[in-house]
Amino acid sequence: MQPMAVHGDLMQRALTVARGADVDIPIGAIVVDRAGSVIGAAHNEREVSGDPTAHAEVLALRQAAKEIGSWRLDECTLVVTMEPCPMCAGAAINARIASVIFGAYNDDYGAAGSAWDLLRDRRMHHRPDVIGGILAEECGRLVTDFMAAQRLPGVQ
Repeated sequence: MQPMAVHGDLMQRALTVARGADVDIPIGAIVVDRAGSVIGAAHNEREVSGDPTAHAEVLALRQAAKEIGSWRLDECTLVVTMEPCPMCAGAAINARIASVIFGAYNDDYGAAGSAWDLLRDRRMHHRPDVIGGILAEECGRLVTDFMAAQRLPGVQ
């Protein structure tokens, strides 16, 4: 796992990717290899693609696996602006990701300690290292600003 000073830099890169989302919730994910090179990067594309599995994490993991030619990403780190949901946590586990770094906590759907803790569940065959709360305020604000803009004026 990278030193703590690097986590903020990696999260800034994931935030840049998140800002590229147009009509989708702006969540960004990157996968970095052991050397710190980005080998996968994506933002949510559910609305654009019509694919319910097109979460940033899943798309970034797919890209990284294609880049290295293997589904095993056991020396890689997944960096995501929002705490992964159960589907994305499961994908990270199945990819054998070494570590997951995330920004904002997700009390409704988070599977890295908030609603569930799938990533550290002792029953799982693989448990990555998990660090949450990196640039949490900035990551969370990106989503809350997006959601506020989606609401009609006067509707709560």
